[in-house]
Amino acid sequence: MIRKIIKIDEENCIGCGLCVTACHEGAIELIDGKARLTREDYCDGLGDCLPACPTNAITFEEREAPAYNDAAVLAAKQKKSGAVLPCGCPGTHSKSIRREVAAEPTAPVTGLLSQWPVQIKLAPVNAPYFSNAKLLIAADCTAYAYGDFHRRFMRDHITLIGCPKLDEGDYAEKLGAILANNDIKNVTVARMEVPCCGGIENAVRMAIRSSGKSIPLCVVTISTDGRILE
Repeated sequence: MIRKIIKIDEENCIGCGLCVTACHEGAIELIDGKARLTREDYCDGLGDCLPACPTNAITFEEREAPAYNDAAVLAAKQKKSGAVLPCGCPGTHSKSIRREVAAEPTAPVTGLLSQWPVQIKLAPVNAPYFSNAKLLIAADCTAYAYGDFHRRFMRDHITLIGCPKLDEGDYAEKLGAILANNDIKNVTVARMEVPCCGGIENAVRMAIRSSGKSIPLCVVTISTDGRILE
């Protein structure tokens, strides 16, 4: 796949090793006194290593590269640290959530989130809960604007959220990898009526095209006063 990934200029590299420390995924190693990207599938393309380099030897490029392998990165971290969690941050620990669904449709709902994490940036490309799933991709504000969001949209769905205005980068690549690597039944996009929310809808449409699959898509727009517009 074509994606953003780091590029190291070995001529400018002084072998200080600061980028190795800054790369939490373990994609960079020092070899013969030079920093080298040894695991392309460990590079998430977010560039935590860039500001650590004192000689600006690291830049971004877009090229053919294997997809970011979140599961392999987490396994490598677990092996290295011996920690109980497969990552340094509990907030990124992938898990399914089982809830008792109320028999009466009008009964109070405590929450219908069925998996973790929910942030698009943190979600793994491959996870058991994506298998044969109905996918909800929602703009952050939708759950606050629409009062019955859990019952109306999240029930029986895997939920991913993001804000195209505030988050850095483009979701299309990550979502495209999720769609390409999993059997997704359909995708629902919940967005706000504001123009900037078009970014999340466009990213999903691009992701479906790049996946090479014919996946049914439904887009729901919510007004700032909490009404469903379409």
